[in-house]
Amino acid sequence: MTNAPTSATASSSANGQNYRGPFAIMTVLFFMWGFMTVFNDILIPRFKEAFTLNYLEAMLVQFAFFGAYFIGSLAYFGISATTGDPIAKIGYKNGVIIGLLISAFGSALFWPAAAIKSYPLFLIALFIVGVGFAMLQIAANPYVTILGPEKTASSRLNLAQAFNSLGTTTGPLIGGYLIFQYFAHSGAQGADSVKVPYLMFCIAFIILAVIFFFIHLPHVGEGKVEAGVGALRYPHVVLGVLAIFMYVGGEVSIGSSIINFLGQKNVLSMSATDASKYVSLFWGGMLIGRFMGAIELSEMPKAKKQFMLIVVPLLAYLFLWAAISAPLDALHGGAGAGDVFGQWKDKFIANWSMFKIYLVFVALCYVLFQFGHALPGRTLVIFCSTIVALLLLAVILGGSKAMWCVIAVGLFTSIGWPNIFSLALDGMGVLKSQVSSLLVMAVVGGAVLPPLMGAVADKTGDLRPAFIIPLIAYAYVGFYGLVGHKIGRSKQVASA
Repeated sequence: MTNAPTSATASSSANGQNYRGPFAIMTVLFFMWGFMTVFNDILIPRFKEAFTLNYLEAMLVQFAFFGAYFIGSLAYFGISATTGDPIAKIGYKNGVIIGLLISAFGSALFWPAAAIKSYPLFLIALFIVGVGFAMLQIAANPYVTILGPEKTASSRLNLAQAFNSLGTTTGPLIGGYLIFQYFAHSGAQGADSVKVPYLMFCIAFIILAVIFFFIHLPHVGEGKVEAGVGALRYPHVVLGVLAIFMYVGGEVSIGSSIINFLGQKNVLSMSATDASKYVSLFWGGMLIGRFMGAIELSEMPKAKKQFMLIVVPLLAYLFLWAAISAPLDALHGGAGAGDVFGQWKDKFIANWSMFKIYLVFVALCYVLFQFGHALPGRTLVIFCSTIVALLLLAVILGGSKAMWCVIAVGLFTSIGWPNIFSLALDGMGVLKSQVSSLLVMAVVGGAVLPPLMGAVADKTGDLRPAFIIPLIAYAYVGFYGLVGHKIGRSKQVASA
């Protein structure tokens, strides 16, 4: 194994510079693409109904969106291999701006797609948005890892991904309300109900692009990457790419199926509007888990860390409880502040029956973090083993027990992306952006596994046995946390 590439990163990390400001700015991006990505879970049942699709056809929403990650990242890797790393040439900030503008164009296409009621055009629009997000991911993830010491990169990525989860938590609530209720009540039925939300996304992306154009982000040098495929020489990187493929595929498969899963007669026969709240609970678990991961993997003093591991998740838990209890229909109806807060209080109290069960899983998450001993790989294998057990129970059981097994997965899948990413990037120096493009390319797992899960559900007529697909995926991620990230490493690579 060749020595790890060197770069200016080490010096820039170790010189005591404070990157909290730039890091805070980058978290806005993580929130935005989390908020929008989870809208796909709302689009699937909406399009399934509007265009009379089967499960496999409806899951093409995820195929188009996450397939774009693969195509966009493959193009980036190809350019990097032939002419040198684009990020090294144009800079992280310009990479972010380009990604935002591409995503804005894709979002704008939702309007004509809804006007002519074309499912293929919707898929093309989602593909373009996904290409933009691929560029954002390639630029933002390695940038976050180098805004500070490498040994706390997992902590920073977990914190950034926690804001991504804040977006995925609020997304289903707002999206489910807008698409299934607000615009439906306003006369926008079927595909028409998605026009205005995506127009708003388009405007938001353009505003963010303008903001990023004018703000100052420090250049943290990674050096110039020469043409070639140097990142592929490291087995732990290749195995990490497969781990991201499995992780994203498993996570997206579960999130995409929750609404239809809870609507099954052998589960709870729940309406799409009510089930969308549980989608928020699933993604909200990732919010809680990632905040806990950021704390656990940080260099806080032990006493402060234990205090924060209790207080922060409880605050996130209360936020999630309050968000899901929000009376959005009352706000739409023009109710006064007193009525709104009264209904909010009533729903908050009524939802205790749901959240007291969820609190048990939050407590289990805390316990498992203790066994992780602040080690990214060890934590990854412990959490993935828990997910495998939960999904196995979901396959075997029915009713509310199966529901809770699936919803709880959100808590334990939370640290997957940041931990895999940081383990694969560890010590890669000037190859960081190239490795990042490979990892983001693997997001295509979100395009491959959901249709595969949908095909199993169509074949069996039941989503429960289809959960074997994400179960296998998480089993591999656990393997990567156990031994995969160590394979082929040398002391030079690990310590660079």
